[in-house]
Amino acid sequence: MQELLNHSNEINEQLARYGVKFGIYKDGAFNERLFPFDPIPRQISQGDFKALEAGLVQRVRALNAFIHDIYHEKHIIRDGVVPEEFVYRSPGYLAQCEGATPPKLVYSHISGIDLVLGKDNEWYILEDNLRIPSGASYPLIARTLCRRCSPETFQKNKVADNRNYGMLLKRTMDYVNAGGINVVFTPGRYNAAYFEHSYLAEQSGAVLAESGDLFVENRVLYYRTDRDPVRVGALYRRVSDDYIDPLFFEPSSLIGIPNLMDAYMAGNVAVINAPGNGVADDKGIYYFVPKMISYYLQEEALLKNAPTYLPYFAADMSYVMANLDHLVIKDVAEAGGYGVIFGENLSLAQREELKKAIQLAPRRFIAQEVVDFQEMPVSEGGSLVERKADLRAFVLTGEDVTVWPSGLTRFSRDPDSFVVNSSQGGGFKDTWILCQ
Repeated sequence: MQELLNHSNEINEQLARYGVKFGIYKDGAFNERLFPFDPIPRQISQGDFKALEAGLVQRVRALNAFIHDIYHEKHIIRDGVVPEEFVYRSPGYLAQCEGATPPKLVYSHISGIDLVLGKDNEWYILEDNLRIPSGASYPLIARTLCRRCSPETFQKNKVADNRNYGMLLKRTMDYVNAGGINVVFTPGRYNAAYFEHSYLAEQSGAVLAESGDLFVENRVLYYRTDRDPVRVGALYRRVSDDYIDPLFFEPSSLIGIPNLMDAYMAGNVAVINAPGNGVADDKGIYYFVPKMISYYLQEEALLKNAPTYLPYFAADMSYVMANLDHLVIKDVAEAGGYGVIFGENLSLAQREELKKAIQLAPRRFIAQEVVDFQEMPVSEGGSLVERKADLRAFVLTGEDVTVWPSGLTRFSRDPDSFVVNSSQGGGFKDTWILCQ
């Protein structure tokens, strides 16, 4: 790895030149910063990746089945596997999507599954991201620049090629395409992940478009051109559910496409990922995913959840109240590392206040044991230091369910923090899947 370390400054300079940035809205202001890259990659053996791959494919298949069931027959509720309150009170459940059937029955075309490797060498799923998971572009471009700066590194090390992500994304869009071009729909330049939108459009051969470039007529979505409009068959949207269609959801949205949902409900365009997917990546629903795997697939879960408690259940509430000082409490409506509270960091008065909040709104919170996950070496100020790191694996669902042989490894820049999210100031690494 010394060759990559020697080129660290050069690689980060090129990332800056390409505009590899991550934007953060904080206190009403938009701040854009470089996404710090550490050249020492996470390395996963071929055997470990095969095991991860099987577990991730299984999980995404079950989650897709769950989303379809919730918006149609609702068997899993009627059979008492998942309480209806956990579905209908989920912020991600959209009544407007009842009865909607996407092309080829694919809901989560691109799933970002976050995992950590415990010090017991077990992988633990932390959460499922099924709405608009971001991050694939970062290891993709970082690997390209690393190859350019240090080709000898990749001659000496046998690493699975990750340059196929654009092809995998195109294949996914083509599979569900309802007739027309593929489009990456971005809210625009000031979105936190705009670099990714433009880069993935380029890599997959799709058109990058904003709301003003798109319109619906007779329940068909079109892209405006200098000549005649062109029909859109697959829309990889990077706009959240609330804002994609002001006539169906948030009426004040200026970044949505009026009547997009009409075209989607008519089956005339595939929306990637499907609206309403948030019902399955709610932190409260996460608790039930192993049960979903058993229910829909008649299989045992291959990957473990972090040990989780739902205060909604009386026994779990009692455990949480008695053990709050060593648990992590998460607000199910929050994301990006926000709403995560470590009980051990609270004063006695703060713990009592949190207990009252949990008792008043048990559906709002989950509690988890702190998974003591492994640190990874990070280059900092010319020295190597150890920092907590997770992995976001990308699973693409089209004709097949495919795990990209790479991934986004995020690490904390704070030596005392378990929170690695980009929005909390973390950095990223490439992820190498070793071929031998």
